[in-house]
Amino acid sequence: MLGFLGTVMGMVRAFFNMANAGNNIDITLLSGGIYEAMITTVGGLIVGILAYFGYNYLTSRISDVVFTMENATIGFMDVLNDPESAQTVKAEE
Repeated sequence: MLGFLGTVMGMVRAFFNMANAGNNIDITLLSGGIYEAMITTVGGLIVGILAYFGYNYLTSRISDVVFTMENATIGFMDVLNDPESAQTVKAEE
């Protein structure tokens, strides 16, 4: 969102300079605002892309933990539902 804010501010600056110039519009008046807009856009995209990769990494880690917990819970529920067969299996090992 900061990149978007910077883009809008840069474009506002470019159009403000253009409006104040009247008929004497020079490319340097516009280039400063457009430069500001593009730099903040690039910064915002870099932060957003890094955050996206971090989010996907953490989401996959959480999914692995949830899967492990589900398997442990299923095993525990099996022991609670039929404790005799669980003891027989342990004795055979």
